[in-house]
Amino acid sequence: MQTFQDSFSQFFERALNSAPTIISGIIVLIIFIGFGLLASRGLKRLLGARATSTKKLRLVMRLTRWGFYLIGAVIALHIMGLTKAASGVLAAGGVLTVVLGFAFREIGENLLAGLFMSFSRSFDVGDLIESNGIQGIVKQINIRDVHVRTGDGIDIFIPSAIIFKNPLNNYTRDGLRRSSFNIGIDYGNEPKKALEYLLEAVKSTEGVLEDPAPAVILSNFSDNYIQIQVQFWINTFLKNSDLQQIKTKVMNASHATLRKNGFTFSSEVSTAIEMLNKES
Repeated sequence: MQTFQDSFSQFFERALNSAPTIISGIIVLIIFIGFGLLASRGLKRLLGARATSTKKLRLVMRLTRWGFYLIGAVIALHIMGLTKAASGVLAAGGVLTVVLGFAFREIGENLLAGLFMSFSRSFDVGDLIESNGIQGIVKQINIRDVHVRTGDGIDIFIPSAIIFKNPLNNYTRDGLRRSSFNIGIDYGNEPKKALEYLLEAVKSTEGVLEDPAPAVILSNFSDNYIQIQVQFWINTFLKNSDLQQIKTKVMNASHATLRKNGFTFSSEVSTAIEMLNKES
């Protein structure tokens, strides 16, 4: 009986001596749990308006909380003097991280890239972008991938990591887009007059911007014709500003003005075709 009382007394004494460290460890754990909850709510506020999937947002929030919980548990065990237990937790976590890292490397890369792009990215829904040889209009931005639709109607889901690691062209960041085309006239024609007529035709086409101003330049002297390049800008933010439609109008106007003024259109073949006005 005396032995039992002595053992209990020693245990009680050790417990009293260890109480401060145990309480400190518990307090540290509670603090990190609070940090985890605050960080999770902060992510919800930051990503909630942009997130397109509630499940993905919850996953990110849950991983954030677990990360803080794990750090708090390891520090608390160290404070309590349970260094071996803390080392075991770290070792198990390290092995698990390595295994999961190899198994879900690509998924992890895409999630991290999508998370970074949620805070800062160079494109938005509706922009025309090109990345890794894929060009299309952005339809949806997810954490794991970006949904784009190509000009021929194909829906492509580009992994976020590919966009994050590769150069990206944004053709509609500020709404301005430039287009150009070439047209050839015969060496017997006066190129200066052709430039004047073409520039007037381009400026008078609806949808072409005055600033930046259009330009018509001599681009090349080939074996069979004088090559002229027509350049113009449009603002895609304006209504009825489809680039292909406006380009077609500009080309029609250019053809009409040269034909009206008796210019000869030349092709890459040696034969020049004279386009005369029917009224002449």
